[in-house]
Amino acid sequence: MKFNLMRKKEVMQTVNYQDEKAFVLTPQLELYTAVATAALSDQFYEKAEDKLNRLRDLISKNDADFVAKLAIYAREQMHLRSVPLVLTVELAKQQKGNNIVGKLTNRVIQRADEITELLAFYALANERTAVKKLNKLSKQLQKGLAGAFNKFDEYQFAKYNRDAEVKLKDALFLVHPKAKDEAQQLLFDKIVKDALQVPYTWEVELSVLGQQKFDTIELKQAAVKAKWEELIFSNKLGYMAMLRNLRNILEAEVSKAALEKVCEYIANEKAVANSKQLPFRFLSAYRELKELQNGRTGKVLDALETAVVLSAKNIAGYDEDTKVVIAADVSGSMQKPISAKSKVLHFDIGLMLAMLLQSRCDNVITGMFGDTWKTISVPKKNILSNVLEFYKREGEVGYSTNGYLVIKDLLQRKKAVDKVMLFTDCQLWNSNHNGENIANLWKQYKKLAPAAKLYLFDLAGYGNMPLNVQRDDVYLIAGWSDKIFNVLKAIEDGSDAIKMINEISI
Repeated sequence: MKFNLMRKKEVMQTVNYQDEKAFVLTPQLELYTAVATAALSDQFYEKAEDKLNRLRDLISKNDADFVAKLAIYAREQMHLRSVPLVLTVELAKQQKGNNIVGKLTNRVIQRADEITELLAFYALANERTAVKKLNKLSKQLQKGLAGAFNKFDEYQFAKYNRDAEVKLKDALFLVHPKAKDEAQQLLFDKIVKDALQVPYTWEVELSVLGQQKFDTIELKQAAVKAKWEELIFSNKLGYMAMLRNLRNILEAEVSKAALEKVCEYIANEKAVANSKQLPFRFLSAYRELKELQNGRTGKVLDALETAVVLSAKNIAGYDEDTKVVIAADVSGSMQKPISAKSKVLHFDIGLMLAMLLQSRCDNVITGMFGDTWKTISVPKKNILSNVLEFYKREGEVGYSTNGYLVIKDLLQRKKAVDKVMLFTDCQLWNSNHNGENIANLWKQYKKLAPAAKLYLFDLAGYGNMPLNVQRDDVYLIAGWSDKIFNVLKAIEDGSDAIKMINEISI
């Protein structure tokens, strides 16, 4: 008899926020899901301060190299801005990976205002409130910030030179960056003297216009129209600024030529790729225009639909031989805005990502679940209008989180599929209290469809899962960006999110 037997890998069980059985994630997986879905604001089940404290605890439990690589992944792949700065500061604060914090700081700062954002969070994280709250700055943070100062030109500095808690001038005095050449030194001198040239931006131009007085409303309207046309034809209105101002542009009654230029830019493949917009940004613009009573709105909506199709172009799809089920969670907890200042709900993100994937599948069943599970057939094209179609019908299934019904339906119909994809906050339960749960039903379904795979797209990052994602047939993907589909492709190729992150070079 052997006494020193190999122990089976333990899987920690817990309960989720609905008191349903759930599985604990590994520290790496939990940190990944928390970071990929971090708006750092109150969520349905978790306060912002609690999430920040959980992030700190998870950083302490993870290797510094992994935390640094995850910060780079979040900034460069997921296009998130705040949470990579948080990870960087917390690494420095916990004195973990000191030899890599400098490199990481320089890497995650990709906009001039992120220099001051990082310093503001550094003061907050270290509970500094005195006048000299930025004293004794981490040497590695200082080194990284010094390098970051040489990334930007006068326009970029001037654009983000705001009268905030921490100013660019404060950062310059604190960090003492070494100018790369004489021109750079002259620029640093301008920052010190508050002599940066006022940038030509749409905010500045409209602000100046707003301070002017006009004798009649008609003269003001004509001036606003002329200013928007000037901004459009100057080619200095960035992609995100264009998305945010589509309604203003239409209401200004710009010329036909100006509106055509706007639509061409919005639907330009290269512009879409370079814009790095999160998918729900297109949805926000589309939804706002749908409420506008303007005879020319249709062509702008068409341009947005074209842009979204282009943004989905590189998503790996599935052909007719691969049977796919896509299910969107429309429960009450998914109706929470992602931040206090946003109108975007977790629900919106789930629907948007679901419809992006649906557009790339040739054999797909789509639907939504709450109290019940309901399939809804929509065309492959018109991704944004498909989202609104689901949005209008979400009340038809109620607001519980009965994701188990998706699997139960497949079992009852004896329908074998290859992939089941749930877009959810993963707080699934059974409001019918009949003893059925998604974990047990999935085990039964695997007997009907042994090759089937279940993908959980985590949109909230609460840190627990309704199934054991360490099994080969259940996979976890987290985030709000279309880049999550790169993780899906990696899984198909035998990798996963954690492996992708660990492959990043610092």
